[in-house]
Formats: sequence, C-alpha cells, structure tokens
Amino acid sequence: MCVHITPAKPTAVQRMTGLEPVQDYPAESFPGYVAPIIRADAEAASGLRVDLAVFGLIPSWTKDRSIGRRTYNARAETVAEKPSYRTAWRQRQFCLLPLGRFFEPCWETGKAVPWSIHRQDGEPFTVAGIWDRWNDRETGEIVVSFSMLTINADGHPIMGRFHRPGDERRSLVVVPRRAWHDWLTATPDTASSMLAEMPVDQFTSEETGFQKPQLGLL
Repeated sequence: MCVHITPAKPTAVQRMTGLEPVQDYPAESFPGYVAPIIRADAEAASGLRVDLAVFGLIPSWTKDRSIGRRTYNARAETVAEKPSYRTAWRQRQFCLLPLGRFFEPCWETGKAVPWSIHRQDGEPFTVAGIWDRWNDRETGEIVVSFSMLTINADGHPIMGRFHRPGDERRSLVVVPRRAWHDWLTATPDTASSMLAEMPVDQFTSEETGFQKPQLGLL
C-alpha cells in the first residue's frame, strides 16, 4: 500500500496543465497531508482545474475525518462496492495525482528497505484517483480529499518486487497525458477498463530512504 508520495512541484504542475500553480503543499506527502489533484472542469477553457486535497479519502457520509488514515489506497477490484469509495466511484468523481515519485518497501533482503519508483527520464507523471467532498459540521469547513487507485501487480517486473513475502503485490495506475480527458470524464465501466499496468519501459526504481512522516491534517 502506497503511503508516501512526492507530489510534482508547483512549477511542474503548471507546465503539465497550463494552469496557475497551487502553492503551499508539502514536498513529501503522507495520509493526512494535502497534495495537488487535477479534476475536470467543464467551465474552464482548458477543461481542467487544480486544487489541493487531503491524502486519504473522507467520504461525505462520515462523521469523523480520521477515516482518511485508512482510505488512501482504493483497490480497483472493490472500489465500486466499498462504502468509503462507492459513491465517489459511481458519481464519476475521478481525479489525477501529479507525482514526482512514490515509495514502497522492498523485502528482498529480509527486512523492509525503502525504494523509490519514478520515471526513467525524471519527468513528473500522473496516477489515477478518486475524490470526495466532506462537510465538517462543527466548523463548516468543506474538505476535498482523494484516494489513489491500485491494481494487482504480481509478476510485474518493477512493482512485483515490493511488500512483504507472501503478500499480494499492488501498483498505482499511471495515466498518460493523452488519456487525461478519457479518465476524468469516464463512466465507471470505462474507468475500470483503463486501469492498466505501469509501463515498464518508462519507469524504474532505486533504493532510497523514507522521510519520517509528521502529523498530518486529519
């Protein structure tokens, strides 16, 4: 399960979308932190909008935002049925997360060694997500949050190396620029068909170090 991401820098998000960059988000993100997300906006000239959202989906029906500490990854196989995700999925609340890299533990040495997964050329990329909107009844605050979609990665040359021995391998879903519109405006059936494996010829991984997460916003 992916709990540590490096969001693309504001200037990179601006370059990717052509929109004014959002600011003031952490260089490293963990559940409870904010990070930029890209959504469809029919009223915008570009058809896109960029906002800050909390990492860890907070469904609209919950009374407590702390649920987001458990809802940062949504399994593709169950996203349409799980109570935390199904409304966002059925209402086509799809988003993209612009990333520089993300991190997973490799257990090949017998202990968890942090590794970074990123593009071979070092360029930022986007992964598939869903978002929701939650109203804090005590403060009136409207909180936008997100979860990243994951798929099975058993046998994948890169993502098949990570997580504990015996555990299922999982991977985020990379959405190339040419497929942004299709993903952001997809029906649930179309979205399911787009959840493909990470292209091996474009990505790589290397041993690195996790930053110790600080207390997030949840």
